[in-house]
Amino acid sequence: MLARAHLPPRIDALCRTRPARASIVTVSVDAARLRDLALLRRVRDRIDREYAEPLNVEALAAGVHMSAGHLSRRFKAAFGESPYAYLMTRRVERAMSLLRTTDLSVTEICHAVGCGSLGTFSTRFTELVGVPPSVYRERGAHPLPGMPPCVVRQVARPIRIREASGAVGA
Repeated sequence: MLARAHLPPRIDALCRTRPARASIVTVSVDAARLRDLALLRRVRDRIDREYAEPLNVEALAAGVHMSAGHLSRRFKAAFGESPYAYLMTRRVERAMSLLRTTDLSVTEICHAVGCGSLGTFSTRFTELVGVPPSVYRERGAHPLPGMPPCVVRQVARPIRIREASGAVGA
């Protein structure tokens, strides 16, 4: 191999200005992460918009050309919960609002927010809020009169009971 001192000046200049291969790889990895994050935001936005539609992870993944497993892993890494858990949180948030503001039955609310099974809906609602939907309506549906809606959403946001109890014990 030729020593660098023996290279013609033009080639020597190219060697000094050409980026190292490692930086090219780093740039492409960063670009891939940014692309994945943009796709994950699209999935999250779709869940926010279409929470009442029958969504599943396979359909969400197909919409961004990923496998369901890859989407679930990347979504959880980016947002801290699986796509299904995020969807159920959105549905429960909307159900809480409907319980506070309407006279619809729990079954009607269950179907209005996109849940097909009253049992699954009640279980997830209880898991997130700490009480079943009917008890929430009786006890906790009206503690926030006069608050602006943006503050109500922040204060009334459901937190998984497991996560809350884990944070207290830490």
